[in-house]
Amino acid sequence: MLQDSPQRYAIYSLIASILTLVMKFSAWAMTGSVGLLSDATESIVNVTAALMALTVITIATRPADDDHAYGHGKAEYFSSGIEGVLIIVAACAIGYASIDRFFDPQPLGNLGIGLGLALLSSVVNFVTARIMLRAAKRFDSITLEADAKHLLTDVWTSVGLVASLGILLFMPEWQILDPIIACIMAVNIIFTGVSLLKRSIGGLMDDALPDNELAQIAEAIHKHQGPDATYHELRTRKSGPMRFIDFHLLVPGKVSVREAHDLCCLIEKEIETALERAEVTIHVEPIECDSSYEGDDKEDCDEC
Repeated sequence: MLQDSPQRYAIYSLIASILTLVMKFSAWAMTGSVGLLSDATESIVNVTAALMALTVITIATRPADDDHAYGHGKAEYFSSGIEGVLIIVAACAIGYASIDRFFDPQPLGNLGIGLGLALLSSVVNFVTARIMLRAAKRFDSITLEADAKHLLTDVWTSVGLVASLGILLFMPEWQILDPIIACIMAVNIIFTGVSLLKRSIGGLMDDALPDNELAQIAEAIHKHQGPDATYHELRTRKSGPMRFIDFHLLVPGKVSVREAHDLCCLIEKEIETALERAEVTIHVEPIECDSSYEGDDKEDCDEC
């Protein structure tokens, strides 16, 4: 079951997060650096997020049932949203830990070994994140994407931390640099958390599909109904990897039910080919009837 599935990559993330957590806390224990402590604290969030991602992806990949006719894909937005909150909480903890060091800078020990461990953990996270990003694109999973981007953020902050603290190997008197770096990292991590929260809220609030996908829908309609195709009431949303699309298509009243049905099938197939995992619903209306048009009162139209 896990041979090639989103769950498999969530497990990769969990293993990598546990491994890097051990390395980063070892680096902090050796050096006493509040900057490395901030990096290690974020690893706790990584492990929590990976566990949550694994649980949520297992739920989200369940097929639709009687109680969830549109599937379980929205579960992914809860995961990425909670991960965003955890990231922000971790950033606040990092900032709090840094304040004391501003007023009481401490000498750092075993800095070379500690930075080496931090750099090695970044390599593990980078490789894992690249693998997960490819999987997120293939499975169209916001949970895998969020987890991968979180790991990449961890990579860049860790690399920046190692580069900055490396200065202390040659200028140990610059102890104030340690809490300054930690505060900069905290601000950067907050931006990552807020970004994830915004995307999750957008998914839960049924944001429309992006403009490029809306353009593909319009192109599919015009391809089979001509450049003057008339349609309205286009509604789109995304639930996990699934895209739901529905609209009203106006056709001449003389068109038979069979002809209208065949036209809808062609348009649906075109859209589903252009947009993976799309479910399309088309409501056919007579083009001659005034009540067919968007914005009208849709009263009974006897003259049609």
